[in-house]
Amino acid sequence: MIRDPKDLKRYTASERANHWVVGMSFILLALSGLSFFHPAFFPLNQLFGGPVWARILHPYVGVLMAVSFLIIFLRFFKLNVMTKRDIDWLKRAHEMVNGNDHNMPEQGKYNGGQKALFWALGICMFLMTVSGILIWRAYFHFDITAVRLGVLVHAAVASVMIGMITVHVYAAIWVKGTIRAMWYGTVTRAWAKQHHRGWYRQVTGK
Repeated sequence: MIRDPKDLKRYTASERANHWVVGMSFILLALSGLSFFHPAFFPLNQLFGGPVWARILHPYVGVLMAVSFLIIFLRFFKLNVMTKRDIDWLKRAHEMVNGNDHNMPEQGKYNGGQKALFWALGICMFLMTVSGILIWRAYFHFDITAVRLGVLVHAAVASVMIGMITVHVYAAIWVKGTIRAMWYGTVTRAWAKQHHRGWYRQVTGK
């Protein structure tokens, strides 16, 4: 697809690849994890060659996701520091949901909602990693009480993450022109000016 040379670069190829590794890992973990969670989802393990392979692969994919997310976190945490303007944006988020986003507080590369999601996912990934280690009994042998607590935390946080990622994907589809940033790395100037005016002025000098 031919792109306008005036489009703005939002993500590099390595940043997009990093994002897709996390995204694909999450999908695999959600599908395999759900197959362990409830008998109604048990057939999902056939996507991995059966329940044995699903259980073997799940923690290794979890390690891949944890490492990939850590790279994303280190790359972008400075850009996701909350400011007063972001808090104001969150307080007025209902206006944007209602389709009136023209008077929202000016935002940088990420808006208040994106920043809140970033930190929430960071906390969830930390809890998922720690609890995952607690219940990875092939390599670790913690007290049964710690294992049971790990299972509870792992399942609860996974449910929260599935909900947040669903909202994340829906928002990307809902805001037209957003998905192309992760496919091609660029956005139109009109998109940037409307949704991230501060970032638009920063990269264009206008």
